[in-house]
Amino acid sequence: MTTELPVAVIGGGPIGLAAAAHLLSRGVAVKLYEAGNAVATNVRDWGHVRLFSPWRFNIDAAARAILRQHGWQEPQPDGLPTGHELFEAYLAPLAMALMRHGIIETKARVRSITRHGIDKVVSRDRVKYPFALAIDGQSSGPRIDIVRAVVDASGTWQCPNPLGASGTPALGEKDADGHIAYRIPDVFQADRAEYAGKHTLVIGGGHSAANLLLDLCHLADDANGTRVTWAVRSSDLNRIFGGGVADKLPARGKLGIELKRLVEAKRLDLVRGFSTHRVDRRPEGVHISGTTLAGGATLGPFDRIVALTGQRPDLSITRELRLDLDPWLECPRTLGPMIDPNLHSCGTVPPHGYRELSHPEQGYFAVGIKSYGRAPTFLMATGYEQVRSIAALLSGDERAASEVRLVLQETGVCSVNVAPAESTGCCGGTAPETSDACCVADHLAKETGATGCGCSEAAAAPAQQKELATGIA
Repeated sequence: MTTELPVAVIGGGPIGLAAAAHLLSRGVAVKLYEAGNAVATNVRDWGHVRLFSPWRFNIDAAARAILRQHGWQEPQPDGLPTGHELFEAYLAPLAMALMRHGIIETKARVRSITRHGIDKVVSRDRVKYPFALAIDGQSSGPRIDIVRAVVDASGTWQCPNPLGASGTPALGEKDADGHIAYRIPDVFQADRAEYAGKHTLVIGGGHSAANLLLDLCHLADDANGTRVTWAVRSSDLNRIFGGGVADKLPARGKLGIELKRLVEAKRLDLVRGFSTHRVDRRPEGVHISGTTLAGGATLGPFDRIVALTGQRPDLSITRELRLDLDPWLECPRTLGPMIDPNLHSCGTVPPHGYRELSHPEQGYFAVGIKSYGRAPTFLMATGYEQVRSIAALLSGDERAASEVRLVLQETGVCSVNVAPAESTGCCGGTAPETSDACCVADHLAKETGATGCGCSEAAAAPAQQKELATGIA
């Protein structure tokens, strides 16, 4: 493969920009493609939402080094930025610095990634063919760009999961789309008129749902007639409420504490164990039907429904690539057991870099939240470490690429959810009987001298931040 060709980075969000910064810092030719009018289109879409991770975890090391060369003033490390603040104080200045090198193209949508001149079936000398990106550029029109490797940081924000419990749209969901939102609305400002004095149903059990439920209950204090119903698929809310004071990100722990207080105070109507099957528009409002543990149920009427049921990766652009994906999470197969929500809810993830993100299609890497497929536990710090490892590999520094170092903040919650105890442990396998570890990942990490996966220590040392370091053999 021609090493003079650039590496393509798809997506100009935090992880894509960090990837470009690491590649540039290592002297690797790089081209970043952003579909929006400016970088961080998705971040600006949720700009009104405040992160629960402070600035010190949201800034990539290579990006920081580049910004400091241009006199950048770093935000206070313990501050909690909104999406808008993340863009204005960090991502926009970083993009401006990178644009000086001519490596960012905005309004450039990648339609497909292939090997140049061959399809998915051809095996002979496959690695010798560079990648071909079909680009829809606003100024240049359709074209093909040839690159030597691809770092896909296109994210999942544009592919929200539907309401249907089966993973497909519920019956009538498309007909009711004018009443359904799939992202966190700005109920205090831009979207206030749609929610003040109205009855809103929130469906979902993650941090996005928790944020919105708190916002709506606060809105109800100011706007008479504002009502909130929360429907969640799980019947056990302990994981949703989180680890509270044991959470190493205090804002994340506080989020769960406040949501629990609202539920206990009956500030909102709660429907547990609800799976959506049908949405109906009626004159008095929207009704939603499904099943609970007690049997069939119909909820409503509602003025608005907000579906915060997660996102999924867009796999259409890689249809002609040879990818080895976890069959249900749609993440790289090796990464699947580390992040599978069916197995564990730990706040730490075993260290991983380019090896865990590799596919049979050599030179293609999905990074950032797209690398997690449908799993919901991604943190920006994880993506920064991913692209550091990949950039080192693409520059020829395999030693640095393999010496992965990862710091993640525990949630204070760790549980085996549905996996049978005899076959799987917290992180995907039962540890040997002679070990003091809680699972296979914990045992293997301790064997290398690391602190473990973070699960067995969570209860014994809730104030301790876990730091994992290992060389990937």
